[in-house]
Amino acid sequence: MKKIGVLALQGDVREHIFAIENCGATASEVKRPSDLEKLDGLIIPGGESTTIAKLLRIFDLFEPLQKALRNGLPVYGSCAGMILLANKIIDGTADQETLEVIDITVKRNAFGRQVDSFEQELLIPEIDDKPFNAIFIRAPWIEEIGADVKSLADLTTVGGKVHSVLARSETALVSSFHPELSGDLRVHRYFIDKICCIN
Repeated sequence: MKKIGVLALQGDVREHIFAIENCGATASEVKRPSDLEKLDGLIIPGGESTTIAKLLRIFDLFEPLQKALRNGLPVYGSCAGMILLANKIIDGTADQETLEVIDITVKRNAFGRQVDSFEQELLIPEIDDKPFNAIFIRAPWIEEIGADVKSLADLTTVGGKVHSVLARSETALVSSFHPELSGDLRVHRYFIDKICCIN
């Protein structure tokens, strides 16, 4: 049985733990460097990306987490988690840090403020042919994707521009939306079955 950690400093921790356990895996909270040991994968939840980054520093987790991820620990970041994993950020704060794990450029709050939150059906062909009801809350989107990153789902925004909202590299999965709030386990299952089996 795979053991999946959830970074438990801020954000939708309980919801991700519930999803992991309903996928038949074991979930554990990650709050200190020793919690990273013997994991098959890690989820960085939605929340507030600048706050999570600061808490990583306060709990002396930033460097150990970055090292584990760069050494191949599979990771999934939803919303704020996607921002934290990106190589570059647009509209970040002046002192905002990221873990620089996946070669994407992310625009923070790209879809607007909290009041602009919405739900949208997405097609994710790599998972199956049934639409996924995606929940976007102060969501980022992906502006640019590196050569080793594949977009799994796109969304056409106002003005007709297409942006990726779900993407993966070999060991990282990121989404603009919050599958942990949807009750649909397909994105979590994809992470556990397809990405956490890399190592």
